[in-house]
Amino acid sequence: MALFRFFGQVRKEIARIAWPTRNETTVTTILVLILATLAALMFIAVDFVFRNLMGFLLGISLG
Repeated sequence: MALFRFFGQVRKEIARIAWPTRNETTVTTILVLILATLAALMFIAVDFVFRNLMGFLLGISLG
């Protein structure tokens, strides 16, 4: 019987959750995708600069 009581409590707790609206989910997803893309572009740019700087300082061609 404890198992039935547990699942009853789980059901009550799930009903109390404030689920995000479809619009909130869409906006948040788009924002995450944009920020992840910007972060990736930033890392690519920093890598490019450091790679070329190290190549220049060491006098080697890296490309």
